[in-house]
Amino acid sequence: MSVVHKAAQVGFSTQAGAYTQGRPDYPDELSIWLRRTVGIDEQASVVDLGAGTGKFTRLLAPLTDHLTAVEPVEAMRREFAKGLPDTDIVSGTADALPFTDGAVDAVVCAQAFHWFANDAALAEIHRVLKPEGRLGLIWNVRDESVDWVAEITRIITPYEGDTPRFHTGQWRQPFSGPHFAHLELTCFNYSHSGPAETVIMNRFLSVSFIAALPDAEKAVVTEQLRDLIKTHPALRGRDSIDFPYQTQAYLCRRLD
Repeated sequence: MSVVHKAAQVGFSTQAGAYTQGRPDYPDELSIWLRRTVGIDEQASVVDLGAGTGKFTRLLAPLTDHLTAVEPVEAMRREFAKGLPDTDIVSGTADALPFTDGAVDAVVCAQAFHWFANDAALAEIHRVLKPEGRLGLIWNVRDESVDWVAEITRIITPYEGDTPRFHTGQWRQPFSGPHFAHLELTCFNYSHSGPAETVIMNRFLSVSFIAALPDAEKAVVTEQLRDLIKTHPALRGRDSIDFPYQTQAYLCRRLD
């Protein structure tokens, strides 16, 4: 079983509650994509891999009666169980899944695949999927064409270190192997609406590598984010903010 990256283990353990509050949900159209493109119906056996606190699971759960969530971080599993007590969640990692060969119709992974994007994980996902099984990968990606969103990226990026990140594109590399066909992308626009404390402060202080920082450095990030909220004309004095995202959904077809 692979070792969970320190930024994920420490950051997500300390900020599981803030993660639940601050992370955006997903557009309603994604439910249609999951049914029509990934092929999830009431009878489908589905794994939610890297389920975290269950933000994505809430969208997924109504689609199937056979759902199991997998999450390696204990604090995230506890938060998950509070919000989704009727959904099974187990400890596991992408390269050591607790399922028999060919047992699963679909594996879906939201906001997490970049943490374990390697050949071993894809081989393991391939193992548990049925011959016609499908893998769905989903990310909410910040719209950095908006200047204040780009400024948030500028504030947090110096701290990311070696933390795996979606924006590097390195997560694509294993798909050159023998297990899955090429990635098929569908995009949806989405806005996370709420007070700045939720959609900016809770959201970015719960980013793994920010949450794992020493207190002094975390205080610097906190001050910079609060200063942006107080001074930027699009944010200053507003009761509610629409944080713009593009939801990117990738279908990966299992190869024999």
